[in-house]
Amino acid sequence: MSTPVISAREADVLALLGEHLSNAEIAARLFISVRTVESHVSSLLRKLEVPDRRALSRRAPEPARAERARPAPALPAPLTAFVGRTRERGELAAAVTERRLVAAVGLGGVGKTRLALAVAAQVAGDFADGVCFVDLVPVTDPGRVGAAVAAAMGVGEQPGRSIDDTLVAALADRQALLVLDNCEQVRDGVAPFLERLLVACPGIRVLATSRARLMVPFEWVFPVPPLSRVGGGESEAVALFLERAAAGGRAPAPAEHERIAALCERLDGMALAIELAAARWSTLGLDGLTAGLSDQLRILAGGPRADGRHRSVRAVLDWSHDLLEPQDRALLRRVSAFVAPFTAEAAAEVAGFAPLEAAAVADGLGRLAEQSLLAVTPSETGTRYQALETLRQYGTERLADAGELTDVRSRHLAWCLVGAAGLKEGGGPDWRARFDAVAEDLRAALAWAAALPEQRADACRLALSMAELAFTRNLLGEAQQRYEQAALLAAGADAADALRRAAGVAGCRRLGDDMYRLHRAAAEAARRAGDTAAAARDLAAAATAAYRFSSTFSRIPPVDEVTGLLAAAREQAGDDDPAAEAAVALAEAAVVADAFGAVQGAPDNSAPDTVACAEQAVELARIAGDPVARSAALDALSGARSWAGETFAAAAAARARLDILASAPSAPARTHELIDALAMAAATAVGAGELSAARRWGSRLAGQPQLAEVGDHATSWLLVADAFAGRADEVLTGSVRFLDAWEQAGRQRSFSLGPAAASVAMIHGLRGDHEARATWLTITDRAGSKEDHQHGHGAVFDTMVLLHHGDADTALERIAPEPEHVWKWVCWVWLHWYTALRAEAAVLAGHPDARGRIAAARDVVTGNPVATALVDRAEALLGGDLPRLLATAAAFDAAGCRYQWARTLLLAGGEHTAAGASALDDLGLTPMAVREPHHWRP
Repeated sequence: MSTPVISAREADVLALLGEHLSNAEIAARLFISVRTVESHVSSLLRKLEVPDRRALSRRAPEPARAERARPAPALPAPLTAFVGRTRERGELAAAVTERRLVAAVGLGGVGKTRLALAVAAQVAGDFADGVCFVDLVPVTDPGRVGAAVAAAMGVGEQPGRSIDDTLVAALADRQALLVLDNCEQVRDGVAPFLERLLVACPGIRVLATSRARLMVPFEWVFPVPPLSRVGGGESEAVALFLERAAAGGRAPAPAEHERIAALCERLDGMALAIELAAARWSTLGLDGLTAGLSDQLRILAGGPRADGRHRSVRAVLDWSHDLLEPQDRALLRRVSAFVAPFTAEAAAEVAGFAPLEAAAVADGLGRLAEQSLLAVTPSETGTRYQALETLRQYGTERLADAGELTDVRSRHLAWCLVGAAGLKEGGGPDWRARFDAVAEDLRAALAWAAALPEQRADACRLALSMAELAFTRNLLGEAQQRYEQAALLAAGADAADALRRAAGVAGCRRLGDDMYRLHRAAAEAARRAGDTAAAARDLAAAATAAYRFSSTFSRIPPVDEVTGLLAAAREQAGDDDPAAEAAVALAEAAVVADAFGAVQGAPDNSAPDTVACAEQAVELARIAGDPVARSAALDALSGARSWAGETFAAAAAARARLDILASAPSAPARTHELIDALAMAAATAVGAGELSAARRWGSRLAGQPQLAEVGDHATSWLLVADAFAGRADEVLTGSVRFLDAWEQAGRQRSFSLGPAAASVAMIHGLRGDHEARATWLTITDRAGSKEDHQHGHGAVFDTMVLLHHGDADTALERIAPEPEHVWKWVCWVWLHWYTALRAEAAVLAGHPDARGRIAAARDVVTGNPVATALVDRAEALLGGDLPRLLATAAAFDAAGCRYQWARTLLLAGGEHTAAGASALDDLGLTPMAVREPHHWRP
């Protein structure tokens, strides 16, 4: 017997069953719904062939049980011990567990981050979903606070919504502590983000660190004081100094503790100042420290930084800086340009100019690290260095004082441009890690350059590179943002091109409103550049999007507005630009002929006229030679053919799109087109009874990286194909991803989500699990069109369940309307299934016109292997023809429809019953009800 295949999520559930957790506890631990847990448990019971949960718990691997106690908090591991602050830890821990937002506020260097980390580790056990730490230092754009949090929590983007929307949905039922460190530089973004997050996510609590309070009414401020100097030589401040000095190799003698206390008093108990001073203890001793510090304090006294604590930190930094050799001073201030950890090679490129030679940079980095001025981090790509944020800010000021700020930032920008170009050209398994290692520097360089008119050209280049890289990294929201940013920095035709690319990304994100807006903006940019043909293409593209992708709009543009765009496109297209003519022809097919069946489409278009209009668009796109335009025109033709009832022609047009796109250059518009083409190829293959092809294209769709965070859209047609084939285990496994994604995405509606949910409901019905079926029918009503469920896919799936359980009379009622009476709902995918099942229901229910329905169905479905076999089986049942009935079983088997094959054997009865029942059992389905045995004619 083969070993059952258990998915990774099923293994997680099994491990937690081994801990004897309830479904609700498992759901909370894994951040999935209780209903999803129930589905996994049912699947495990079936796969492992055990009777109950107790038996399942015994099948949990012993190591897994030990490992599943509770995920470790996602906190950085400090390399030095936390010292003191007993009172603050207790008070802050209590505040975090009692209040939704606590802001630990204090001056730079006071020790806010270490205190927050210590408290987070202390209270982690109080949060079912643990702790997540987010360092906001690299974030330069207040609008990207949510993106930074999402990245830290492993939440990806989802088409049709912003990353903030996705994050809020993902955290809606989590119980976790979010630690936001260094909020001050993006305070304008943190406050509104947290207000929305905390309102929508009642189980989330936030501990923020900042130099200034966030200024929101729901914030509870915890002032972080300097380290206590109470107790003199026994104080917390002295304890920190002693611990850090001992780590440097020489511990101060007890007799020196009181003098150290005096030194700490002069440093006002600032943790950073004490640590930097302690790092010099082994070489300078107490006298050297006191002398150096006194000089600096005297120089700064009474200046613009007269605040005592701030002056103390600056004094230590100034003093530490002045103890360096001139070359090391230059290196320290120049590497402040880096936001993220950097390599020695990168530092050499940015900082290696007079008076510092590039060859000397590596040694200098080592010396700075030895002085605790740089942190050293080993990584897979080599040793990396990083300055603490306070030191970065100090270095930036020193750059300005030295007159090097523009020069160093320009060199950093040049380094970023070269790095971005290398990432665009290279790939490999480590590409993602290489991008992530430099992404924040690219963003920081872009923010600096975009603000300077003299750097506009380079900023535009970097914005375009960042857009392309973010798209490859599947950061679709940022990709669209960067393309739009590039358009603002570019001029003329380049701006229009960037806006078109942004529209392509918006398409991948299922943001129809943005597609429409961006194509219109591209048209305006092209018009200003004097390119009226390009403007016509963009106006036509906007009009097409309003009808072709109307289900992705939050507000569908008025018909008059869209027809006005089409008229303007016609006027500007001229007669000498094939691409513009093709774009206008496609818009006419969409808007005038309603080839895509849009909700706002005119109801009186004839099918022949629609087909003719779409055919003209296909021919003009072929002449224009644009693969993406040809694919879009073929999509219109596929839709028009389906309206005409030409199922096979519709499927052929959909398949042709994939061949054409295979040679198209990589671009957001091509990716968007490919995703749509895969969905349409899978859907129309289902309609034509080509289940193996539907499964192949549905699997490709499910594997598209841009759909990684929208498993509902990704798996939709794969679920439908597997359901028709009777692959119960695959459907139930896929339904978990579908349901999790659908719920996290805010329970969206779509033309493809309704059929997918209905197919899962059908499988539960065929398994005899009527409670689960009822749940999924409710999901179907919420995920898709109620009319489609009532008259289209719902009628087909419901009929199959009713026939399976022997209720032919109710099945006949469910599918009673003539196909032409429900044409809008069945002609696209469901026509053949609807017509064939209607004939079978008529036979099994004894309808007087059963033979007439068989004849009518045969005229429609000829050429569809599954639907033809259904009609042949109905006719064999009506005539009592056993050989012909068994011949349909072979036809079902050849077509990859194992469910109908097994059903046929059971309908044949007699010696075939056992084989049919065994086949259903192998598929994970329950035995079906069979009418009284036929009197088969010899």
